[in-house]
Amino acid sequence: MDNSFRGAWPALITPASADGGVNLTALRDLVDYMLAKQVDGLYVLGGTGEGLLISAADRRSVVESVMEQVRGRVPVIVHVGSISTREAAALACHSQEKGADGVSSVLPVYMGGLEATYRHYGAIAAAAPDLPFFPYLFGGQIDATSLMKELLCRIPNVGGAKYTGPNMYEIAEIIDLGGDLPADRGWSIFSGMDEQCIFAAMMNAPGNIGSTLNVMPGPYRKMRESYEAGDAAKGIALQKQANRLTAAMIKHGVGAALRVSMKALGIDCGPLRLPQEPISPEREETILADLEEAGLAALAAM
Repeated sequence: MDNSFRGAWPALITPASADGGVNLTALRDLVDYMLAKQVDGLYVLGGTGEGLLISAADRRSVVESVMEQVRGRVPVIVHVGSISTREAAALACHSQEKGADGVSSVLPVYMGGLEATYRHYGAIAAAAPDLPFFPYLFGGQIDATSLMKELLCRIPNVGGAKYTGPNMYEIAEIIDLGGDLPADRGWSIFSGMDEQCIFAAMMNAPGNIGSTLNVMPGPYRKMRESYEAGDAAKGIALQKQANRLTAAMIKHGVGAALRVSMKALGIDCGPLRLPQEPISPEREETILADLEEAGLAALAAM
């Protein structure tokens, strides 16, 4: 396993301008905030980053800005998934050229079936052959273990996956696939369900990528450190504390709650991109009150 791909990684918000473009100034502020919080890496332009709602030109601009800002201080995985395989492959190639450390993609958005998935992923991975490729798997949608076994055979630079699902048995199976790989081939399975981060760590997931880490990366770093130090009880207590805030975010819609949270913390990430519902001032006030009651300030400060 490549030790670069471990620890607590925010699925980075992509701050929006008023017209739905990218606010690069706010993006730079957000990256600086994450680095100051000692995150272990950044996952850019995924679902939380609204990558599928942003033009290809703006996605390239985000990658260039993030890589210039990070300057090698933490690894960066770029989500390049697209409805178009050709566009996803082009974005993967661009990410490699700009110095990203890995690329990732959701399953094919439009065309279904396993063979279509293999072709789609194969084209993306081949466009960035020098980088590890991380499929973005949503637990329950597919037989993720069988898919990853086949991808290991077909795609030489598959380096692991982002697994977002509650099935700890399945994530453990996928993690264990790495046991038969040559020592020089990395294998990192990131958990993507924030609410179960500590339990994925118990299954030997080396890292986690999640939305709520934009707001509170500290608790996730500390819960993993606690478990690795042999104090699982402390890790579970931190998980429960973080889950209280996560539940408040889910209640109001995670996208909206993240925007409101970050604004309260001093970074205005702008409006949600269409077709998502705008956040009215009244709704923002209600969301913030619930987040504050759930411990926003203390969790963000960790």
